[in-house]
Amino acid sequence: MTEPVPDAVEAPAEPEAEPAPLLTLRDGLPPIIDTPPALEAFCRLLAAGTGPVAIDAERASGYRYSNRAYLLQLRREGSGTALIDPIGFETLAPLSEALAGTEWILHAATQDLPCLAEIGLRPDALFDTELAGRLLGHPRVGLATLVETVLGFRMKKEHSAVDWSTRPLPEPWLEYAALDVEVLVELREALGRELDEAGKAEWARQEFDALRFFEPTPRVDAWRRTSGMHRVRGRRGLGAVRELWLTRDELAEQRDVTPGRIIPDAAIVAAAQALPEDRAALLATKGFHGRGAERYSSRWVAALQKVAELEERDLPTRSPRGDGPPLPRAWAEKDPVAARRLALAREGMAALAEQHHLPVENLLTPDYLRRTLWAPPRTREPEQLAVEVDAALTSLGARRWQVELTGPVLVDAIVRGDEEPPAEAEPAAVE
Repeated sequence: MTEPVPDAVEAPAEPEAEPAPLLTLRDGLPPIIDTPPALEAFCRLLAAGTGPVAIDAERASGYRYSNRAYLLQLRREGSGTALIDPIGFETLAPLSEALAGTEWILHAATQDLPCLAEIGLRPDALFDTELAGRLLGHPRVGLATLVETVLGFRMKKEHSAVDWSTRPLPEPWLEYAALDVEVLVELREALGRELDEAGKAEWARQEFDALRFFEPTPRVDAWRRTSGMHRVRGRRGLGAVRELWLTRDELAEQRDVTPGRIIPDAAIVAAAQALPEDRAALLATKGFHGRGAERYSSRWVAALQKVAELEERDLPTRSPRGDGPPLPRAWAEKDPVAARRLALAREGMAALAEQHHLPVENLLTPDYLRRTLWAPPRTREPEQLAVEVDAALTSLGARRWQVELTGPVLVDAIVRGDEEPPAEAEPAAVE
């Protein structure tokens, strides 16, 4: 006799996780500091505080041509939070003096350091919470995500893309800005403990020390990043993209507006494809539009006429000449041995990154890897090769911890890359 099957008993539902509490300002919203007396008063408070200083800057990316800071946020234990409007100050020397000798806490330091240096603020020491998160292998390292996963607070992010050059700044924007430094000190402490526990504190120290001297890489042939340029045919069309881009860039700098607000990339591409010869033809070109399309039409026409008069040898080529190795996809054709070196090194680097739980690009800058493998030292004696690879990576800017970890991988790839790969077995004859 078949036993009756008992009714299935549902497992109790897992309790829903409590939502993270919303981060709020502990001391309320401070007034904006926009006069020398108010700045000097805060600087006295800042100098009397203790520990590192959390710093953030707001720029008007997407609205202005310049990268200048339109608001500074600072917080230090014992000093509270300050919101400083740097636009009206002739000098921020009192703030620079008050910050001397302190450690700055920044999130994504490479974004803010240039605009801070522009107003005379340079760190003696720093801690980058985003970079710390990368070194620790956190899958997402945005400030709001790290604050929630590490400290358990949710942050408001609805004002991240506003025009910070607006005056007066609305109170909700100011509250958003103040919250960006509210818990940076606590986040730095928590991530610092994680780095110690993971044995990566020295790696982070070397990375942060190198960051103090960060300067943006000068943009070479920035016009080549025009969106949709791949649709333009011929060198004269490329020349039109270049001249229109340069004209737009000059206008944008003069007006201090983002270039796309004058004419978009799509308009540049449309004009470069059609190559109109006069104003009427230009304005009739399908796709040529934008706020400055008609207003600056004489400038656009002049740029196109300049291109029409150029000799062929003076027109740009599709691929610019660079000082570095070719693109990796071309290595197999140009130098099969170098291609083998690169494949072996990438395999070793991926394993190393997985072993140490960090992104492979933080293990070693990809450009350093390619340069070293494209033109490696001539010696193949292992010890001497290791010394020369060490020197090559160091001269490129790799930090000591990176050289020590990745050097053996590159040495192995160089030695093994010279070996002929085994011939593929002939397929067995089919009877």
